[in-house]
Amino acid sequence: MANKNSSRLRRARKSRGKIARLEAIRLSVHRTPRHFYAQIFDQTGGNVLATASTLNPEIKGALKYCGNRDAAVAVGKALAVNAKAAGVERVAFDRSGYRYHGRVKAFAESAREQGLKF
Repeated sequence: MANKNSSRLRRARKSRGKIARLEAIRLSVHRTPRHFYAQIFDQTGGNVLATASTLNPEIKGALKYCGNRDAAVAVGKALAVNAKAAGVERVAFDRSGYRYHGRVKAFAESAREQGLKF
């Protein structure tokens, strides 16, 4: 019997396989009830090019609570700025098996508003 997390990981494996075949730069997100994390990996998946999370002091200090949509929006803006500094403009969005709504959607829209293309 599959539980919620194993089903999410199965969906994530599928999308990561597709991104690997495309040899695209991958934007991966991870969410917990209290925090939101995002990383940009190179085509091989071995090197992290840019990162942002609600654990960053400048983001954490500006927020009252780190597990909501406002926090995801702040992480999206910070990641887009870090990605531009690393010379990355186009990425493939890896939702890690999460549904595209709520915090994941807010993060994606804020990163797009800052100029990241995916």
